[in-house]
Amino acid sequence: MQSTLEKRKNAILLILGLLFVAIFILSFFLGKYPITFSDFFQAVIAQFADVPHTWDSQIDTILFNIRFPRIVMAVVIGAGISVAGATYQALFQNPMISQDILGASQGAAFGAAIALFFSLNYSLVIGLSFVFGIIAVLIVLVLDKILKNQTTLNLILIGMLVGTLFSSAISYLKLVGDPLNTLPAITYWLMGSLSSIKITNVYSAVPLILLGMLPIFLLRWRLNVMTLGEEEAASLGVNTQLIRLILIFSATLITAAAVSVSGLIGWVGLVVPHFSRLIIGNDNRHSLPATALTGAIFLLIVDDLARTLTTSEIPIGILTSFIGAPIFLSLIARNSRREV
Repeated sequence: MQSTLEKRKNAILLILGLLFVAIFILSFFLGKYPITFSDFFQAVIAQFADVPHTWDSQIDTILFNIRFPRIVMAVVIGAGISVAGATYQALFQNPMISQDILGASQGAAFGAAIALFFSLNYSLVIGLSFVFGIIAVLIVLVLDKILKNQTTLNLILIGMLVGTLFSSAISYLKLVGDPLNTLPAITYWLMGSLSSIKITNVYSAVPLILLGMLPIFLLRWRLNVMTLGEEEAASLGVNTQLIRLILIFSATLITAAAVSVSGLIGWVGLVVPHFSRLIIGNDNRHSLPATALTGAIFLLIVDDLARTLTTSEIPIGILTSFIGAPIFLSLIARNSRREV
């Protein structure tokens, strides 16, 4: 029989799931073009059954070509980078790091900046962004191997170094780029946005993000063991080097794929895992699903605000910073009071 604590955690996951479904559906009605409940449900039903077309045909375009890809990407990116952040926090036993700690975000941003600098098409922007995100972390792992580091702290420091070098390279591209076209394009992309998401992005990025999340979820009980320390985990029969490599690669795949289509979206991978552990505990068997749901809900809400608060859309990266920083500060204050 389930214990009271187990039932409580399952209840929390159920509540988060229901809240996610409600916000997911509500997001289709938010935007500059109003859509009624009747038109929405008729348009959705028409995708699966032959019904008389009594609504404006423009609604189909708005729902399935504009809002659907954007909402799906907000869900998957929010869940993905939150899980990646939680994975790194557990793996490195440091609650103050996020999914970009090994330079994946900065590398991906550099790849996009190169494509924008040379005025390449949108597909190449995404492609180069993803490739350089992977390259950045591979550089970190190779340097870690060459230097024969024995601690996770050194790996983090190498990641910060590589990330800083890529950030400096981006700054140089902005400096020498055309101030009328290239500079604004790079600057806006770095702010993060889901406004350019198309259904093709869903087909290309979503499978990669889900592919990265799958091993993390399958290995989440081993991640619990890894939090005890590598020596303790090894004594319990866990192949720590292999597990760490799989988890780092999976989190990198998520981060690179997410950044390649959305730009830089900060704070989500740092704040959401903290909030999830606060409401459901530190056991990754429960906290990772809660983190995925909470991340999806959070980015859905922020994206809804981004496209409805003002007449001109606010880049989502700006809003996540405005919202995430105060939330993170309140979590720090809460933990401080507990320790006292």
